[in-house]
Amino acid sequence: MKEYKMRRGEYLEERIPDMEASIEDYFGPITGTEEFKGSALHVVAEPDNPVFERIVVGAVEYSGKKDKLAVEFHERDPTELGPDELEAAADAVDAKNDFLLEATGRDAKARRDSLKRAVEDDPDHDVE
Repeated sequence: MKEYKMRRGEYLEERIPDMEASIEDYFGPITGTEEFKGSALHVVAEPDNPVFERIVVGAVEYSGKKDKLAVEFHERDPTELGPDELEAAADAVDAKNDFLLEATGRDAKARRDSLKRAVEDDPDHDVE
């Protein structure tokens, strides 16, 4: 499960006021919920795009801190995909990136840079 922060001064509930509708627009019907760090996340068990097996996404609430977006994309093995499904792979990447950009206000490069900084700032991370 990956967690994403919003840009400074922005909040998840302001960027995506209707999380359920956004998830369904990007990925397909919500089929249930799953708990993660005390928050109920939405599960899309049968995503519209055949590249995805399952998607878990939602807001994780932290006491005294801004909410973060938690996302876990379960993707099928590319060797199992047929020719038509391989064409859907580009759409899957676009759907992920577009959703994360809408939710966080950060493009793929900014999200990668943020994750790198989080690892560098982690005291348990041993660099030799």
